Amino acid sequence: MPFKILKLNCCGLDVHKTWIYACIGITDSKRRTEYRQARFSSFSKGLKELCDWLAKYNCNDVCMESTGKYWIPVFNVLEKNNIWVTLSNPKYTKPQKGNKTDRKDARWICDLYMCGMVQPSFIPPADIRQLRDLVRYRFKLTCMITSEKNRAHNCLTVSNFKLDEVFSDIFGKSSRSITEQILQHPGESFDVAPFVDRRCKTPVEEIQAAVDGAISPEQAVKLRQCLNHIDELGKHKAEIEREIFRLSDKYEDALTLIRTIPGFDKNPMTAIQVLSEIGGDMSVFPTAKNLVSWAGCCPRNDQSNHKIKSTRISRAGSYFKPVLVQIANALIKSKKHPEFTTRYRRIKTRRGHKKAIIAICRMLLTAIWHILTDLKPYTPEGFLKQHPLKESKVLTTSQALNLLKQRGYIIKDEAVSAT
Repeated sequence: MPFKILKLNCCGLDVHKTWIYACIGITDSKRRTEYRQARFSSFSKGLKELCDWLAKYNCNDVCMESTGKYWIPVFNVLEKNNIWVTLSNPKYTKPQKGNKTDRKDARWICDLYMCGMVQPSFIPPADIRQLRDLVRYRFKLTCMITSEKNRAHNCLTVSNFKLDEVFSDIFGKSSRSITEQILQHPGESFDVAPFVDRRCKTPVEEIQAAVDGAISPEQAVKLRQCLNHIDELGKHKAEIEREIFRLSDKYEDALTLIRTIPGFDKNPMTAIQVLSEIGGDMSVFPTAKNLVSWAGCCPRNDQSNHKIKSTRISRAGSYFKPVLVQIANALIKSKKHPEFTTRYRRIKTRRGHKKAIIAICRMLLTAIWHILTDLKPYTPEGFLKQHPLKESKVLTTSQALNLLKQRGYIIKDEAVSAT
């Protein structure tokens, strides 16, 4: 091979739903490489045979693509057998077009990994992976509840019940009581006063006018199923949250540090979402910039002939980035944290709202990396630190006076005292 061989004994895996194609590359002292290829079933029996086959050739270094969810059981079995597994995004191991088979793919992955040309993906420990799976499932349940609420809202709108005009939450206590009364007695008029909570600010007369509609039997059936599904999903979500809190107990120290950052202290689940994505060990990210890049909160490098083609951020962090964006949008409206509002306003005037929000996300990620690395709570001193001017900076008298005026200084001549 024309490239320098860094790994003398390694294996490449091409993982599919039913079969796993493996290729071991063994390089001798004269830099001659011999290949051993085999095919294994993706069943548990086939994975055990794969481990025995790797042990036969003393191969403890494996590389494979992240193919859907099929790589996860393979990764778990190899990890339990003390085999070092490198997971790579398929875009880094893309083979040559027109000369592609499953066996050639496995050999191509082996060759790339042998020469150190594979970019590994971040895989957290097993307990963090379990926590991440539950947190992401909770997010899916939240989306399902929102979808069912939208369908229930459509039923009320079609039936001309304007509950959204008189209640801030049509699934709150008062609105839900009125909806239940409508479903139990369809087509009948009733007094809404007994169903309205005394803390409701909307007058009863307006609420009475808002429920002057008519619901059809078909819409009533649909609305009832939507409400039952919402209640059922809420129970599932509560049970998942209890399990999430149980799994996150061992990381209470890291969660306490994360909650010292502004925006992460309101909801205890927010810090757990961050921990489930990046873990508690920041040694896997050499610098804060590596964490920012992994989360997809920095511009890409895409230029040719001194021309920048694109600076768009990547699609990485699809579960992680929305949480940071929500927190950033809340922080820029707060007067308690000038380190965020000042930077947001400065960037927004030049680059717009969206890029300024991503810059705030980068600040949050930088703070998270430092507090988990140094094990110290958040302080805004690093962001508010005044950077001194360069010694080589030279200003004229008029420029210096203008600079002082911009910073709020009032300049006046001193009266010369008579001697």
